[in-house]
Amino acid sequence: MNIDIMASIQKMLDGAIAWAPKIIAALLIIIIGFWIVGWVVRLLDKWFKKSEIDKDVRPFLRTLTSVLLKILVFLTAAGVVGVEITAFAALLAAAGLAVGLALQGTLGHFAAGVMILIFKPYRVGDLVDLQGQVGHVDEIQIFNTIITTLDNKKVIIPNGIATSGIMTNLSARGKLRVDLNVAMPYEEDFAKVQGIIKNALAKVDKKLDDEPTIEIEKFDEHNVLIAVRPYSTPEDYWDVYFQSYSEIKKALGEAGITVPYPIRKIQNI
Repeated sequence: MNIDIMASIQKMLDGAIAWAPKIIAALLIIIIGFWIVGWVVRLLDKWFKKSEIDKDVRPFLRTLTSVLLKILVFLTAAGVVGVEITAFAALLAAAGLAVGLALQGTLGHFAAGVMILIFKPYRVGDLVDLQGQVGHVDEIQIFNTIITTLDNKKVIIPNGIATSGIMTNLSARGKLRVDLNVAMPYEEDFAKVQGIIKNALAKVDKKLDDEPTIEIEKFDEHNVLIAVRPYSTPEDYWDVYFQSYSEIKKALGEAGITVPYPIRKIQNI
């Protein structure tokens, strides 16, 4: 029995010695191959930046190139070990089918990413509203869209989710209307207040030259609500928003116009 055990161990050792060079060669191919893939992807990325290729497509092409080259490296390593490429390809196809069925949602995000790159409902740098998330598009990847919100949060939205509802591209027209509201006392003359607000908006640095709307929106319980609508670029929206309010408040104060507020009188009965 000891002879049988020794023979089995010897056989295993002989097999390991026979396979060791192939396994080491395969590992070296994978390590060196992945390093070369990284170098090629970086080189390709530099070429993309110098070329006229759409910046929205670059991350997609970069990721796709990396995946394909890594698969090629694995196939080469498998061939060195002695695995039949045709059999390996069939196994890979079967595994791909199984993974595809398990990752239908992920493949849906991939398909949605391709549609975004083709039809371009938004581009890198655009200010967008995707599923209630408002921010600038940083990157369009094959599975996700990455945006930076206005409060500087990084939000990763799967492409399938981004395209499953209403997509609002706030940069598409090149300018945005800034919606403001100003309260005016009932006893004040509207034309006078309208002129004061118009002069105040003229001092706003980044406001566009489009004529702003300054009209009565509605009559409230305590005051008249005026709709003030200047225009700005998407990038300057909040600068115009805050400075407009600041200039209007300052101008109304200098004109002696105070905003009314509700007063409650309590009487003893």
